[in-house]
Amino acid sequence: MNQLKKIPIVSKELAFQFIIITILFALWGIANELTAPMVSTFKKVMPELSNLQASFVQMAFYFGYFFMAFPAALYIRKYSYKSGIILGLILYATGAFLFYPAAHYQSYTFFLVSLWVITCGLAFLETTSNPLILFLGNNKTATQRLNLAQAFNPIGAITGLILAQQLVIGSIKSNNYTPETFKALSSDELASIREHDLNIISIPYIGLGIFVLAILIIIIFTKMPKTVHEEKMSISESFKKLLANKNYKNGVIAQAFYVGAQILCWTFMYQYVDNINHTFGLNITATNYNIAAMILFLMGRWIGTAMMKNINPSKMLMYFGVGGMICASGAILLQGIPGLISLISISIFMSIMFPTIYGIALKDMGDEAKIGSSGLVMAIVGGALMPLLQASILDWGGPGFSDLKVFGFIPEVNFSFILPLFCLAVVTLYGYTSYHHSKIINS
Repeated sequence: MNQLKKIPIVSKELAFQFIIITILFALWGIANELTAPMVSTFKKVMPELSNLQASFVQMAFYFGYFFMAFPAALYIRKYSYKSGIILGLILYATGAFLFYPAAHYQSYTFFLVSLWVITCGLAFLETTSNPLILFLGNNKTATQRLNLAQAFNPIGAITGLILAQQLVIGSIKSNNYTPETFKALSSDELASIREHDLNIISIPYIGLGIFVLAILIIIIFTKMPKTVHEEKMSISESFKKLLANKNYKNGVIAQAFYVGAQILCWTFMYQYVDNINHTFGLNITATNYNIAAMILFLMGRWIGTAMMKNINPSKMLMYFGVGGMICASGAILLQGIPGLISLISISIFMSIMFPTIYGIALKDMGDEAKIGSSGLVMAIVGGALMPLLQASILDWGGPGFSDLKVFGFIPEVNFSFILPLFCLAVVTLYGYTSYHHSKIINS
């Protein structure tokens, strides 16, 4: 244990490269949380959309990970980690700039395509950056190092939420109308409001595209070290080793359910708050609570990274999973503000999950980690599929969020959080099984 404490998480020789790559973790955090509020925003700007149709924002966004992760892995195998990062940033910027024509043509489908292109770029960035961080130092501190890098992801997420609130949610004219008064407007008034609001939605994405281009220039002129694993094995050999690795396969499953839980909690918090405002006559702002969740997430990530000096990562994953399940149960069963507090508290326990699952699943891998990384990034498709299920629960009783009371007292929006409860149970199980697997190996 004392020997582990003496090993630096990041060596001085690789500190600059670590910082540059860590910036990318914040960069995709901005995109993730700038997009999360767009489900409810598009529903207001385009009221003809059902809850299910509006949730296709997340479907388009996270499906890009599934579609592009494996091609990204093949690309970096043939070329390099740096070339993968460069191509990822180009796709990211391209998707962001496509928001301008999408707003001009007022096409919901065009917006979805733009989001999909952004995520294809993010798939390259995540497939490349996560294993690269693992390799930038001693193998014994790899999971801790990845948690440290991932700790900057919620900083980007908070930035994305603030941009969404200040530039979009607080500026769209659709927010000034109830569904009834909105329907009473003339066709010309409706067209004017829609044009204004869709242009507002495009502004932060275009600005983000410019920022991404600036980061791209820095990356181009940064010299990246070669990874310690230079030997090449065939793709078939990589797949054979991965499929024989039960710990890795279970990690991919756990990652899919974790991402599903994260996206469900942060996306449908807006509907949860809308229902509280409607039911209790309040006027609270959902984004403020989402920012609070991000701050708790950030605190949990930093605290968890420090705790991993003394606690087995798998054991921590199990404990944090149990804590998340308790909070999810509160979000379902409690009404009003107590339920909302339970919901945002889930973020504390989700904080370490993504990088910890990643580190555990890829532990002690060599060249097959490049293909293995793509499987863990493809697992992010859980964030595309789960929102469709939760949105369908919201549509059970009608377009509202509490048209139906499950078991006679649970509003359908509260009950829909049974999905993240189940997802967190899967993560908890992975923490338990991987911990006992590590004990057997080390015994």
